Amino acid sequence: MLLSNGAGAADVAATMDSILRHLGLRGADVDVTYTALTVAHQVGPDEPMLVRRRNVQQRDVDYEDLTRVDHLVTALLLGRISRDEARSELARVVSSGHARPRWAITVGWGVLALGVGLLLGGGPLVLIIALTAGLGLDRLLHLLSRWRLPVIYQQMAGGLLATLLAVGLARTPLPLSPSLVVSATIVVLLAGLGFIGAAQDALTGYYLTASARILEVMMATAGIIIGVSGGLSVGRIIGVELTLTPGAVGLTNLPPMLVGAALCAVAFGFVAYTPARALWPIGAIAAGGEAIAYLLQSQGFGRPWAAAVAAIGIGVVSYGVAGRVRVPPLVIVVSAITPFLPGLSIYRALSLFTVGDSAGLVDFVTAAGVAIALASGVILGEYIAQPLRREARKLEGRLSGPRLVGPLRLRTLRRRAREAEEPDEVG
Repeated sequence: MLLSNGAGAADVAATMDSILRHLGLRGADVDVTYTALTVAHQVGPDEPMLVRRRNVQQRDVDYEDLTRVDHLVTALLLGRISRDEARSELARVVSSGHARPRWAITVGWGVLALGVGLLLGGGPLVLIIALTAGLGLDRLLHLLSRWRLPVIYQQMAGGLLATLLAVGLARTPLPLSPSLVVSATIVVLLAGLGFIGAAQDALTGYYLTASARILEVMMATAGIIIGVSGGLSVGRIIGVELTLTPGAVGLTNLPPMLVGAALCAVAFGFVAYTPARALWPIGAIAAGGEAIAYLLQSQGFGRPWAAAVAAIGIGVVSYGVAGRVRVPPLVIVVSAITPFLPGLSIYRALSLFTVGDSAGLVDFVTAAGVAIALASGVILGEYIAQPLRREARKLEGRLSGPRLVGPLRLRTLRRRAREAEEPDEVG
């Protein structure tokens, strides 16, 4: 459940190790890959090795389930529930649905596209069209997922749909910038990809799992590029050039940008089933990060540097906020960096390549730099916010690092539980 919802391999392995130790199974070997979890234990030197393996069969971004499993692990480690009770509760988490209806999730994706359009400086007409495009995009991807098409084909279809919509709008006399609609939908397609998990796995020594996550992200991004470039080529054939207007460079008036960033982050948190108590803090953190990035870019810093500093700030603040709203830090940071995803740079690169301008390579490099800066910046922020301690006394050094999911050391966990209960006891 943790791994399939985006948790890093180090967090999953440390959580497994903590549960095994708590339940009395010491000396077990834990192995985590992107597709399977394995536990091996040998009772004695003359006994056969016992091996348990579980495959990860489904991947989804569901932060409600992630949070419930995280709380379940904490309750088990604190002795509040038994192993059998934990097993029954986990079965309920897996089998239960969500309180949010599916139509509300569709509206959330539309609001996400609207927020990106506002962030990029779009006018009222652009915002309405971006909202409509987001709604249509969600319905298309939902249909294709029911057909069990691979993600790359879903991303191709989404990018093609958005670009063809922009081409159609460019043929009308409406006073708008269709390129902003394409940029907004690219961010929608990028939202939720495993940037953070890939960076965390690479930094904590799980290179095989990191490579798998990076390949998955690259395949999904390649699907977007193919779809958008196909739409731009169709536009050129029929005589429509989707050029980016000079003002649409991501630096517009600060107040609309802050509102757009907050709206974008909250919308993604909503569609990822983040608990409602965490949505407004996510919006505030995203707006604060956008303000930092805006100030740095206005002083001449490049987008990767501005994104990196903003991501570090988001990572530092998210650790404390996550504890207060009782969600894993991963839920906060992934939602809060959504407004910074490089949809604009990818679109500019593709629009230049379609006319034979090699300058688009610079924008592609910028997009890659922004993605790396966001992921590594958030992880660095968590390093700064959290004390570097080992999850257990003899846990391997490769598991040391910031925890985005899962409890800290059992001793620390129990101390925090006592501190939280003291006011109630006094009262």
